[in-house]
Amino acid sequence: MQSLVDFIGKTPLVTLNRIVNKPGVQLLGKLEGHNPAGSVKDRAAYGMIKGAIDRGELKPGMKLIEATSGNTGIALAMIARLFNVEIELVMPENATKERIQTMEAYGAKVILTSEEGSMEEAIDYTLAQVEKGGYLMLNQFGNPDNYMAHYRTTGPEVWEDTAGKVTHFVSSMGTTGTIMGVSRFLKEKNKEVQIVGVQPIEGSHIPGIRRWPEAYLPKIFERERVDTIIDVSEEEAVAMTKRLAKEEGVFAGMSSGGAVAASLKLINELDSGMVVCIICDRGDRYLSSDLFN
Repeated sequence: MQSLVDFIGKTPLVTLNRIVNKPGVQLLGKLEGHNPAGSVKDRAAYGMIKGAIDRGELKPGMKLIEATSGNTGIALAMIARLFNVEIELVMPENATKERIQTMEAYGAKVILTSEEGSMEEAIDYTLAQVEKGGYLMLNQFGNPDNYMAHYRTTGPEVWEDTAGKVTHFVSSMGTTGTIMGVSRFLKEKNKEVQIVGVQPIEGSHIPGIRRWPEAYLPKIFERERVDTIIDVSEEEAVAMTKRLAKEEGVFAGMSSGGAVAASLKLINELDSGMVVCIICDRGDRYLSSDLFN
Protein backbone atom coordinates (compact mmCIF):
# COMPACT_ATOMS: atom_id res chain seq x y z
CA MET A 1 0.00 0.00 0.00
CA GLN A 2 1.45 3.36 -1.05
CA SER A 3 1.25 6.56 0.99
CA LEU A 4 0.96 10.10 -0.33
CA VAL A 5 4.70 10.69 -0.04
CA ASP A 6 5.31 7.89 -2.53
CA PHE A 7 3.80 10.15 -5.18
CA ILE A 8 6.16 13.06 -4.61
CA GLY A 9 8.40 13.43 -7.65
CA LYS A 10 8.47 11.44 -10.89
CA THR A 11 6.72 14.40 -12.52
CA PRO A 12 6.13 14.62 -16.30
CA LEU A 13 8.67 16.17 -18.65
CA VAL A 14 6.92 17.59 -21.71
CA THR A 15 8.05 19.25 -24.92
CA LEU A 16 7.08 22.90 -25.32
CA ASN A 17 7.17 23.06 -29.10
CA ARG A 18 4.73 25.88 -29.77
CA ILE A 19 6.54 28.51 -27.74
CA VAL A 20 9.86 27.29 -29.13
CA ASN A 21 10.02 26.15 -32.73
CA LYS A 22 13.69 26.33 -33.60
CA PRO A 23 15.43 23.53 -35.51
CA GLY A 24 18.08 21.82 -33.43
CA VAL A 25 16.84 23.14 -30.07
CA GLN A 26 14.29 21.54 -27.75
CA LEU A 27 12.60 23.11 -24.72
CA LEU A 28 11.22 20.69 -22.14
CA GLY A 29 9.14 21.67 -19.12
CA LYS A 30 9.11 19.59 -15.92
CA LEU A 31 5.55 19.82 -14.59
CA GLU A 32 5.99 20.07 -10.83
CA GLY A 33 2.33 20.91 -10.32
CA HIS A 34 1.73 17.14 -10.52
CA ASN A 35 3.15 16.69 -7.01
CA PRO A 36 0.48 15.91 -4.35
CA ALA A 37 0.41 19.44 -2.87
CA GLY A 38 0.81 21.01 -6.30
CA SER A 39 4.36 22.31 -6.53
CA VAL A 40 8.08 21.57 -6.69
CA LYS A 41 8.24 22.39 -2.97
CA ASP A 42 6.75 19.03 -2.01
CA ARG A 43 10.19 17.52 -2.55
CA ALA A 44 12.03 19.84 -0.17
CA ALA A 45 9.21 19.89 2.40
CA TYR A 46 9.31 16.13 2.79
CA GLY A 47 13.10 16.11 2.89
CA MET A 48 13.29 18.80 5.59
CA ILE A 49 10.59 17.40 7.91
CA LYS A 50 11.78 13.79 7.55
CA GLY A 51 15.37 14.93 8.14
CA ALA A 52 14.42 16.83 11.30
CA ILE A 53 12.55 13.81 12.65
CA ASP A 54 15.31 11.32 11.78
CA ARG A 55 17.96 13.48 13.48
CA GLY A 56 15.83 13.99 16.60
CA GLU A 57 15.67 17.76 16.10
CA LEU A 58 11.86 17.76 16.04
CA LYS A 59 11.03 16.56 19.53
CA PRO A 60 7.58 15.51 20.80
CA GLY A 61 5.44 18.54 21.63
CA MET A 62 7.45 20.94 19.47
CA LYS A 63 5.79 22.97 16.74
CA LEU A 64 7.22 23.72 13.34
CA ILE A 65 7.35 27.32 12.18
CA GLU A 66 8.49 28.60 8.78
CA ALA A 67 8.51 31.80 6.74
CA THR A 68 7.20 31.18 3.24
CA SER A 69 5.98 32.97 0.14
CA GLY A 70 3.40 30.26 -0.49
CA ASN A 71 4.30 26.98 -2.18
CA THR A 72 6.71 25.80 0.51
CA GLY A 73 4.11 26.56 3.14
CA ILE A 74 1.45 24.51 1.37
CA ALA A 75 3.84 21.59 0.98
CA LEU A 76 4.98 21.81 4.61
CA ALA A 77 1.37 21.95 5.80
CA MET A 78 0.59 18.73 3.92
CA ILE A 79 3.71 16.87 5.08
CA ALA A 80 3.32 18.07 8.69
CA ARG A 81 -0.20 16.68 8.70
CA LEU A 82 1.07 13.28 7.49
CA PHE A 83 3.53 13.23 10.41
CA ASN A 84 0.91 14.62 12.85
CA VAL A 85 3.01 17.70 13.65
CA GLU A 86 1.61 21.18 14.40
CA ILE A 87 2.88 23.91 12.11
CA GLU A 88 2.68 27.72 11.90
CA LEU A 89 3.40 29.42 8.59
CA VAL A 90 4.40 33.07 8.30
CA MET A 91 3.95 34.96 5.04
CA PRO A 92 3.43 38.49 3.68
CA GLU A 93 -0.20 39.62 3.64
CA ASN A 94 -0.27 40.00 -0.16
CA ALA A 95 -0.25 36.22 -0.62
CA THR A 96 -3.22 35.00 -2.67
CA LYS A 97 -6.20 33.79 -0.66
CA GLU A 98 -5.99 30.37 -2.34
CA ARG A 99 -2.58 29.82 -0.75
CA ILE A 100 -3.72 30.91 2.71
CA GLN A 101 -6.90 28.82 2.54
CA THR A 102 -5.02 25.76 1.31
CA MET A 103 -2.56 25.93 4.22
CA GLU A 104 -5.42 26.31 6.66
CA ALA A 105 -7.29 23.43 5.04
CA TYR A 106 -4.33 21.19 5.92
CA GLY A 107 -4.63 22.38 9.53
CA ALA A 108 -1.79 24.90 9.61
CA LYS A 109 -1.93 28.19 11.50
CA VAL A 110 -1.15 31.12 9.18
CA ILE A 111 0.38 34.40 10.40
CA LEU A 112 0.46 37.32 7.96
CA THR A 113 3.14 40.00 8.09
CA SER A 114 3.07 43.31 6.21
CA GLU A 115 3.30 43.50 2.44
CA GLU A 116 5.88 46.27 2.75
CA GLY A 117 8.15 44.09 4.90
CA SER A 118 8.12 41.34 2.27
CA MET A 119 9.81 38.00 3.06
CA GLU A 120 12.47 39.70 5.16
CA GLU A 121 9.88 40.67 7.80
CA ALA A 122 8.34 37.19 7.72
CA ILE A 123 11.78 35.68 8.35
CA ASP A 124 12.50 38.10 11.21
CA TYR A 125 9.13 37.32 12.86
CA THR A 126 9.80 33.59 12.60
CA LEU A 127 13.24 33.91 14.18
CA ALA A 128 11.73 35.91 17.06
CA GLN A 129 9.19 33.13 17.75
CA VAL A 130 11.92 30.49 17.76
CA GLU A 131 13.80 32.52 20.38
CA LYS A 132 10.78 32.17 22.69
CA GLY A 133 11.15 28.38 22.66
CA GLY A 134 8.93 25.45 21.70
CA TYR A 135 9.37 25.94 17.96
CA LEU A 136 11.62 24.40 15.34
CA MET A 137 12.33 26.50 12.26
CA LEU A 138 13.22 24.30 9.32
CA ASN A 139 14.93 27.28 7.64
CA GLN A 140 14.42 26.36 4.00
CA PHE A 141 16.93 29.10 3.09
CA GLY A 142 19.78 27.44 4.99
CA ASN A 143 18.76 23.80 5.30
CA PRO A 144 20.84 21.28 3.29
CA ASP A 145 17.82 18.93 3.25
CA ASN A 146 16.25 21.43 0.83
CA TYR A 147 18.79 21.04 -1.96
CA MET A 148 19.55 17.39 -1.16
CA ALA A 149 15.93 16.51 -1.95
CA HIS A 150 16.57 17.76 -5.48
CA TYR A 151 19.97 16.07 -5.66
CA ARG A 152 18.26 12.76 -4.85
CA THR A 153 15.14 13.17 -6.99
CA THR A 154 14.82 16.09 -9.43
CA GLY A 155 18.33 15.85 -10.84
CA PRO A 156 18.20 12.10 -11.51
CA GLU A 157 14.74 12.44 -13.07
CA VAL A 158 15.95 15.14 -15.50
CA TRP A 159 18.97 13.05 -16.43
CA GLU A 160 17.01 9.84 -16.93
CA ASP A 161 14.05 11.41 -18.75
CA THR A 162 16.38 13.09 -21.27
CA ALA A 163 18.56 9.96 -21.60
CA GLY A 164 21.49 12.14 -20.52
CA LYS A 165 21.01 14.53 -23.45
CA VAL A 166 20.13 17.62 -21.38
CA THR A 167 22.49 20.50 -22.24
CA HIS A 168 20.94 23.33 -20.20
CA PHE A 169 18.90 23.35 -16.98
CA VAL A 170 16.87 26.48 -16.19
CA SER A 171 15.28 27.21 -12.80
CA SER A 172 13.77 30.23 -11.12
CA MET A 173 15.64 31.07 -7.91
CA GLY A 174 13.77 31.58 -4.64
CA THR A 175 15.31 29.57 -1.81
CA THR A 176 17.65 28.25 -4.57
CA GLY A 177 17.17 24.67 -3.31
CA THR A 178 16.07 23.33 -6.69
CA ILE A 179 18.95 24.78 -8.68
CA MET A 180 21.57 23.91 -6.03
CA GLY A 181 20.51 20.26 -5.83
CA VAL A 182 20.04 19.71 -9.56
CA SER A 183 23.32 21.48 -10.35
CA ARG A 184 25.19 19.13 -8.02
CA PHE A 185 23.72 16.05 -9.68
CA LEU A 186 23.91 17.08 -13.33
CA LYS A 187 27.46 18.41 -13.06
CA GLU A 188 28.52 15.04 -11.61
CA LYS A 189 27.02 13.35 -14.65
CA ASN A 190 28.31 15.84 -17.21
CA LYS A 191 30.25 18.94 -16.22
CA GLU A 192 29.35 20.52 -19.58
CA VAL A 193 25.65 20.83 -18.68
CA GLN A 194 24.92 24.53 -18.23
CA ILE A 195 23.00 25.59 -15.13
CA VAL A 196 20.93 28.74 -15.63
CA GLY A 197 19.28 30.67 -12.79
CA VAL A 198 16.40 33.12 -13.17
CA GLN A 199 15.84 36.24 -11.07
CA PRO A 200 13.63 39.34 -11.42
CA ILE A 201 15.07 42.56 -12.76
CA GLU A 202 15.52 45.29 -10.16
CA GLY A 203 12.11 46.47 -8.95
CA SER A 204 10.07 43.59 -10.41
CA HIS A 205 7.84 41.42 -8.21
CA ILE A 206 7.49 37.80 -9.33
CA PRO A 207 6.05 35.46 -6.66
CA GLY A 208 8.41 32.58 -6.01
CA ILE A 209 11.49 34.29 -7.48
CA ARG A 210 13.67 36.69 -5.52
CA ARG A 211 16.51 39.10 -6.09
CA TRP A 212 17.85 38.82 -2.57
CA PRO A 213 19.51 41.62 -0.60
CA GLU A 214 23.00 40.45 0.36
CA ALA A 215 22.08 40.16 4.06
CA TYR A 216 19.23 37.75 3.29
CA LEU A 217 20.87 35.70 0.54
CA PRO A 218 19.99 32.02 1.18
CA LYS A 219 22.85 30.29 2.99
CA ILE A 220 22.47 27.22 0.79
CA PHE A 221 23.21 29.28 -2.34
CA GLU A 222 26.64 28.79 -3.91
CA ARG A 223 27.16 31.17 -6.83
CA GLU A 224 29.77 28.96 -8.47
CA ARG A 225 27.16 26.23 -9.05
CA VAL A 226 25.23 28.49 -11.45
CA ASP A 227 26.84 29.14 -14.82
CA THR A 228 24.54 31.96 -15.94
CA ILE A 229 21.86 34.14 -14.34
CA ILE A 230 19.17 35.63 -16.58
CA ASP A 231 17.01 38.55 -15.44
CA VAL A 232 13.35 38.72 -16.40
CA SER A 233 10.80 41.45 -15.83
CA GLU A 234 7.40 41.05 -14.21
CA GLU A 235 5.81 41.90 -17.57
CA GLU A 236 7.81 39.17 -19.35
CA ALA A 237 6.86 36.60 -16.70
CA VAL A 238 3.16 37.47 -16.87
CA ALA A 239 3.06 37.41 -20.67
CA MET A 240 4.82 34.03 -20.82
CA THR A 241 2.57 32.54 -18.12
CA LYS A 242 -0.44 33.41 -20.27
CA ARG A 243 1.25 32.02 -23.38
CA LEU A 244 1.99 28.75 -21.58
CA ALA A 245 -1.71 28.25 -20.87
CA LYS A 246 -3.04 29.41 -24.24
CA GLU A 247 -0.40 27.87 -26.51
CA GLU A 248 0.90 24.83 -24.65
CA GLY A 249 -2.02 23.99 -22.35
CA VAL A 250 0.30 24.32 -19.35
CA PHE A 251 -1.51 26.15 -16.54
CA ALA A 252 1.15 27.44 -14.16
CA GLY A 253 2.16 30.35 -11.96
CA MET A 254 4.24 33.42 -12.68
CA SER A 255 7.58 31.96 -11.58
CA SER A 256 7.13 29.29 -14.25
CA GLY A 257 6.42 32.00 -16.82
CA GLY A 258 9.63 33.67 -15.71
CA ALA A 259 11.60 30.45 -16.16
CA VAL A 260 10.23 29.89 -19.65
CA ALA A 261 10.82 33.54 -20.61
CA ALA A 262 14.44 33.14 -19.50
CA SER A 263 14.69 29.86 -21.42
CA LEU A 264 13.52 31.63 -24.56
CA LYS A 265 16.22 34.30 -24.14
CA LEU A 266 18.76 31.52 -23.75
CA ILE A 267 17.50 29.58 -26.77
CA ASN A 268 17.73 32.66 -28.97
CA GLU A 269 21.50 32.42 -28.49
CA LEU A 270 21.75 28.65 -29.14
CA ASP A 271 22.21 26.73 -32.38
CA SER A 272 21.50 23.37 -30.77
CA GLY A 273 20.66 21.88 -27.41
CA MET A 274 18.12 20.33 -25.07
CA VAL A 275 16.90 22.85 -22.48
CA VAL A 276 14.96 21.68 -19.43
CA CYS A 277 13.12 24.22 -17.28
CA ILE A 278 11.14 23.81 -14.08
CA ILE A 279 7.41 24.55 -14.24
CA CYS A 280 7.11 25.17 -10.52
CA ASP A 281 3.40 24.83 -9.75
CA ARG A 282 -0.18 25.09 -11.00
CA GLY A 283 -2.02 28.22 -12.03
CA ASP A 284 -5.14 27.61 -9.94
CA ARG A 285 -3.54 29.11 -6.83
CA TYR A 286 -3.25 32.48 -8.63
CA LEU A 287 -6.82 32.86 -9.83
CA SER A 288 -7.73 35.50 -7.22
CA SER A 289 -4.82 37.64 -8.41
CA ASP A 290 -4.82 39.60 -11.65
CA LEU A 291 -2.34 37.22 -13.30
CA PHE A 292 -4.80 35.83 -15.83
CA ASN A 293 -6.90 38.97 -16.32
